Amino acid sequence: MITMTLVATVLLAVVVGVTLGLLGGGGSILMVPLLVYVAGMETKEAIATSLVVVGVTAVVGVVGHARGSRVRWRTGLLFGVAGMVGAFAGGLVGGHLPGQLLLVGFALMMLATAAAMLRGRRAVSGEAHRELPVGRVLVDGAVVGLVTGLVGAGGGFLVVPALALLGGLPMAVAVGTSLLVISMKSFAGLAGYLSSVQIDWAVTGAVTAAAVVGALVGGRLVSRVSADALRQSFGWFVLAMGTFVLLQQLPGDLRGPALLVAATVGAGMGACATFNARCPLRHVAA
Repeated sequence: MITMTLVATVLLAVVVGVTLGLLGGGGSILMVPLLVYVAGMETKEAIATSLVVVGVTAVVGVVGHARGSRVRWRTGLLFGVAGMVGAFAGGLVGGHLPGQLLLVGFALMMLATAAAMLRGRRAVSGEAHRELPVGRVLVDGAVVGLVTGLVGAGGGFLVVPALALLGGLPMAVAVGTSLLVISMKSFAGLAGYLSSVQIDWAVTGAVTAAAVVGALVGGRLVSRVSADALRQSFGWFVLAMGTFVLLQQLPGDLRGPALLVAATVGAGMGACATFNARCPLRHVAA
């Protein structure tokens, strides 16, 4: 039966898909809170479902980027294989950890991701098409994969900067290659979770289809939209979402005051960035 909750979840999944296709990451960062707070899933089920949705959506996104020659296959496959090992281990461990602990870890991951996005990337020197060192690719892939499997974060915003900074890949190529890595790691993490978590495949199918539509739209926009402007805007959004998820884990008597403080600080930061020409927040990603 179709409910308003399912409709809202599906519509928001389109937005998640656009983000994944456009920026090469951000899918899981948004999908897990969406499935927990909108769809009403338990934390572990939401993480496992997110891995399905993001994995399938990333595969579709890779096809579009490959047609535009924006995928570095050797680098992506090496990073992905190492990530699959880490993701499978993370999924096995995450399936046996308390849901609240996973949500706290996920929220901290969101805050770290937002900080990295808002800080921006320094200019890359060297040749844009040189291959990355195999050892470094394998180590980075395993670490990012462990995070993927443990808290359901695809790691796109970890993979993209690594590819751009370490190997000098153009942003569009880093995005396309990141999607290849995300798809591999997501399915490996899912395999770990399926040993202890049940998934509602009907809901998962509907959400996945919506996210795929969004990914196709995002893939078409990647060469037309300023990635830096989008990354900054999305960074503030992820920061707000991470703060919200983290505060939700506080005891009930502390949650209200903490949310009020966070909202006040956020409003002050927004006003500073909007109306004060000297506000350092205007230059945070410069």
